[in-house]
Amino acid sequence: MSISLNFELNDRDLEHFQKAMAAAKESAKGRSEKDIVDCASKLLIDSQKVHIPDFIKERLVRLDDMIAMVRDEGWHLGDEDRSRVLSALVYFCDPKDIIPDNVEVLGFLDDAVMIEICAIDLKHEIEAYDDFCDYRESEARRRGMDPASLGRADWLDSRRDELVDRMHVRRERDFGTGYGSSSGYASPRPSYLRGWRPGTFKLR
Repeated sequence: MSISLNFELNDRDLEHFQKAMAAAKESAKGRSEKDIVDCASKLLIDSQKVHIPDFIKERLVRLDDMIAMVRDEGWHLGDEDRSRVLSALVYFCDPKDIIPDNVEVLGFLDDAVMIEICAIDLKHEIEAYDDFCDYRESEARRRGMDPASLGRADWLDSRRDELVDRMHVRRERDFGTGYGSSSGYASPRPSYLRGWRPGTFKLR
């Protein structure tokens, strides 16, 4: 038997997470990009040591995508976009969780909520990166190559630049619209089906 639970966070609820993010950014000052990425990656590694429900797992997949965006040499984020993603990842360096991560089933619930908030803020970045990964994987399949080997290919540059430009246009168009929809994910694809990327989170 399984049950379905739906809950909504109002502005007052979100304010708590916004304060937590601000505190995390303050405590992360002076940390290197590598430190921030390693901290967020550790959360993914730790999450695979306990049982977590699928709805949390889907959010952790998106955290893995945010980390991959920074690491992926083929995507090669510009400084401003890179800073936006790293600013989202700093929260996951803060050890002061509302719910301890080692608690079975719900230990990563607060992290999942924050990932959802970050995914909404970065929805255009995530959508563009999803499209890029799908494009890279389809080209790799067509050429009979490993997608990882195509990251620096010249023919990929124009497609990447096109997607980045589209991402900026959409982000500017939506600027100031707030959290709006709670879906958090711009891409309509099922959460578990992703094009190749240098991720670390393993689905079980």
